[in-house]
Amino acid sequence: MGQAGDVRQTVELIVRQVAHWQQPRWAAVAAGGNVSRGDLVHRLVQQIANLAADAEAQPRRAVPRLDSDLALPDQLRVVTADLLAAEASTAALAWAASEAAATRAALCGPKVEPAPGPAPGTVSSDVR
Repeated sequence: MGQAGDVRQTVELIVRQVAHWQQPRWAAVAAGGNVSRGDLVHRLVQQIANLAADAEAQPRRAVPRLDSDLALPDQLRVVTADLLAAEASTAALAWAASEAAATRAALCGPKVEPAPGPAPGTVSSDVR
């Protein structure tokens, strides 16, 4: 698939995961951290925007932190498209893919194991 494909795929997975979120979900603390999910995604948006600016030999600019986190999936799509259009280096794309994967993992949170109990389809002998 290549580095560009990895970036595109991981960002699309993030967008699909979060596009339907409402503000309370964005405000929740990301897994393993002390920042909100919105802040975490905005940080990724800024990092990808910086990589795109570097690839285009342009000055880095701050990506505005909008009042509503509901715009973050669109901002992520736009800066990712900019990065891919800029024909960034393989190293920059690899770094972007790695950061996007780490962000996605933090958004997913820890895996919750099911509570121990009888195997599905079995009947408990402890009926009173």
